[in-house]
Amino acid sequence: NLDGVTLADLTRAATWRVVEPVFDANRQKHRETIFTHGNGYLATRGTFEERYPGDSQATLVHGMWDDVPVSFTELANAPDWAALEVWVNGTRFDMQTGVVRDYARSLDLRTGILHRRLVWEPVPGQAVELVFERFASLADEHVLAGRVQMTPLVGEAEVKVRALLDAHVENQGILHWNPVSQNVGAEGADLVVRTRKTGKTLALSAKVNSYVVGTSTGAEAPTTNGEGVDCPGCVGVIVRGKVGTGETFGVEKVMGVFSSRDTATPLEAAQDRVRAAAEAGFERLRQDHVRAWEDFWAGSDVVIEGDDEAQLAVRHGLFQLRIAAPTHDPHTSMGAKTLSGFGYRGHIFWDNEIFVLPFFTFTQPEIARNMLMYRFHSLPGARRKAAGNGFEGAQFPWESAETGDEVTPTWVPHFADPTKLVRIWTGDIQIHISADVVYAMHQFWQVTGDDRFWAEVGVPVLLETAVFWGTRAEEEGTSAEPDVTRFAIRDVIGPDENHDHVDNNQFTNFMIRWHLQLALEMLPWLAARDPARAAQLTAELKLTPERLAHWRRVIDGLIILHDPETGMIEQFEGFYGLKDVDWGAYAGRTKSMQELLGIEGCAEHKALKQADVVALLCLLGEQFDEKTWRANWDYYVPITDHEYGSSLGPSMHAWAACRMGQPEEAYQHFMRAARADLLDVRGNAGDGIHAASAGGLWEAVVFGLAGLRVREGEVSVKPNLPAHWKKVGFWVTVRGVRRWVEVGGGWGEEEKRRKGEKEKRGKGEEGKRRVSEVLGFVECRLVQCYT
Repeated sequence: NLDGVTLADLTRAATWRVVEPVFDANRQKHRETIFTHGNGYLATRGTFEERYPGDSQATLVHGMWDDVPVSFTELANAPDWAALEVWVNGTRFDMQTGVVRDYARSLDLRTGILHRRLVWEPVPGQAVELVFERFASLADEHVLAGRVQMTPLVGEAEVKVRALLDAHVENQGILHWNPVSQNVGAEGADLVVRTRKTGKTLALSAKVNSYVVGTSTGAEAPTTNGEGVDCPGCVGVIVRGKVGTGETFGVEKVMGVFSSRDTATPLEAAQDRVRAAAEAGFERLRQDHVRAWEDFWAGSDVVIEGDDEAQLAVRHGLFQLRIAAPTHDPHTSMGAKTLSGFGYRGHIFWDNEIFVLPFFTFTQPEIARNMLMYRFHSLPGARRKAAGNGFEGAQFPWESAETGDEVTPTWVPHFADPTKLVRIWTGDIQIHISADVVYAMHQFWQVTGDDRFWAEVGVPVLLETAVFWGTRAEEEGTSAEPDVTRFAIRDVIGPDENHDHVDNNQFTNFMIRWHLQLALEMLPWLAARDPARAAQLTAELKLTPERLAHWRRVIDGLIILHDPETGMIEQFEGFYGLKDVDWGAYAGRTKSMQELLGIEGCAEHKALKQADVVALLCLLGEQFDEKTWRANWDYYVPITDHEYGSSLGPSMHAWAACRMGQPEEAYQHFMRAARADLLDVRGNAGDGIHAASAGGLWEAVVFGLAGLRVREGEVSVKPNLPAHWKKVGFWVTVRGVRRWVEVGGGWGEEEKRRKGEKEKRGKGEEGKRRVSEVLGFVECRLVQCYT
């Protein structure tokens, strides 16, 4: 019924929902990924409740690590809580049986609810409407809920539903769970499992309710109790009913889930939580969940007027980041594939600090702080990695999991020939991540003004990783400058992973120099603020005058390949001498340059996997003049594999293109990132969401297209919007003040509402001042920003 619905209403709905109007079995794993839903404690891929052949069912829970060959550890696929098996007139429902019509599945980003509706004809002359709905509560991360509603469209129907908790799950062939205990009853079931190697316990407790909605009154009437299902590792409840044409038989399943990481008695906690949830009822749980999502979007939404595809992509990306961001557990963080698939086994990379965390730092600082604490708590692993490599201090691993030890696989099958193995060097020599972690912590401090965090967490991490850099830098005699010792960082990998075992990668060297400079500045800051802590760190880390002097020598003598005459920064020593690529000869390709040239061949050519020097310009932009920006943009952008290289590259290039005053080119890069998951342009979205791409979209919009800058708590903008974008608006929280920032022309609906609020609250300068303080509102027109 579209009565009263305007075109604007439909447009707004389109930018809040990811919709699948037709089921395509060939694309099911991609769709399962983009329909992933969760609440920051866990996330569940968008597989069907009744399952489908070849699917990749998974629920991944933060912290549920178990040992695995080659990759050391991975998040264990938790028991399938969403399972609902349906029979109509004795025929079991699945998408391959009978006739399926009027199919539609959607993920509502505004409410976090996965919805599927279809009409199923098991045999000619029978038709039943099936509606599935499920969510992981954002209001209570330990509560899950799902339901199915069945309405015969012709004649009567005898229906049966099995609502299950199924531990017969795997991680791509690897089994992780041993059953511990299970209980069943007429209204619910409990299941407790334990990981086979690490001994982590997970408990699920479910309550099942069924009802009939009649055609005459429309009121719900409870049905008789069900019967238990008690199979080894699979428990649940069976309910049956009989309904006539137009009547609806509904089955609701609510669950509580706790782990041994949450409490010493996870089963009792799950039972208590599900008991309270069942008393509240499905609709109340749904309402609380929706309100929690409203609160999130009220401080995190990004509004793009003039481009619905871009709008939907940004919201979908932010949704996926939120459902994978641990809200309360400071010993976990977000993997490179969020919690949406088996790619990278749940391991945590630099993607988190450089691409994901800025969004949370500027919009949900409590969540950002929680994820940064993961790095603080994993310092023991970083110390072990540094010591194992013969260095002092703390060296963060390239791939991290529970303990902070290195979990990058050493060998993996070759992508073109699985009978061959490829040596993976990133865990050995991609070392810039230690500076990346500090960069994220420092950015958090600058944006939030949280001196306590910086003193108790940030500065200790800063100093201990600076100790590592001081011992990692290799002294190589005197330089051309008098009284300056030359220092090198040899045998590394920079962000551009097409070139390994290189010397003096400039992203790495510039970040090390910035890191050491900051350490020297912050030690006196900490001594003035917290003398006892500064003294303790000075003693523990042996921050002697000799060590600090050594840091200054490294800063002055570290090899920096920046030519002041041309502005050019050579990506690493010898890069200019590599072979040129005839890019025209590869026009129309559908593979990455690494696949076409081979790993060794790519290393011999000027073919970048992703932004390297360009990424450096973005992160440390204020250190570089216009000549440096222009020279390096012009040189490196044409030799980067934008289409089939790393998914981390496009958003960074979009940001940089705006800095170069090229919004239309920025848009092309932006859309490559926007389509990485929703359109699966790289063909690998089935492995999980590209977290860095999702976070990079926010960075591209806010730091690039809107040109947001924050200096000492002051907000400014310098927009470079593509021509067809009418307006961009977004929320940021800076130094505890939440602001709505908008760039572009014309008044939008949000502004009209706020303008009305101002008029109601009072007129005159005093009234305007009060309203500004209350709303934390920033109106931005072109390059001007009024608070």
